Amino acid sequence: MSIFKRIKTIARADINGLLDGIEDPIAMLNEYSREMEQEIVKGQKALARQIYVEKKQEALISQVKALVDKRTRQAKLAIEHGDEAMAKLAVQEKLNQESQLHLYQGQLESLKGLTKILIEKLDQLKETYNQMQQKKNLLASRANVAQSMKQIQKATISFNTDDIARGVARAEDRILIMEAEVQVGNQFSTPLSHFDAAYNSFVSEEELNQEIEKLKS
Repeated sequence: MSIFKRIKTIARADINGLLDGIEDPIAMLNEYSREMEQEIVKGQKALARQIYVEKKQEALISQVKALVDKRTRQAKLAIEHGDEAMAKLAVQEKLNQESQLHLYQGQLESLKGLTKILIEKLDQLKETYNQMQQKKNLLASRANVAQSMKQIQKATISFNTDDIARGVARAEDRILIMEAEVQVGNQFSTPLSHFDAAYNSFVSEEELNQEIEKLKS
């Protein structure tokens, strides 16, 4: 494999992968619906043309039948008047028109057969379209549910409980520190005057002895 062919293959694979990644199933179903609607419109136009041709063929057959009847009357009238040459011309034309009439009638039967097939195909296409519409609605509902579940799962997965647990532990540690600071503050909140009073109330041994001697005297 040449280097250019390999590059082309890789590029094509990348493009197909990208397209697969961005394909929206609902959009795909809508696109299929539009394509089938276009096919139905084409089928209806084809059927309209087919019916038109069929009607034109019927009108042509009516004209030929009328001409055959006319030539028949002309031939009878010529025979009644003894005009054999005119009778032969009328009969010749009558036979030619009858030959055309058989041809046109055979063509009409073929046209009617094609019209019947076309109607059946169009009915099948419409039935398939209706079934696809029903299935599309069901698939759209399933796709919406799946998308919602996917979003919920994604949100659940991104919800990191470990980080939250660590955050709660840090908050608890901070609260414990704050409580300890308060407790320590209470223990060391005695005013210095209390210490001064306690110091001032201290009496030495010498002072006690002197006071006792005074009392004895």
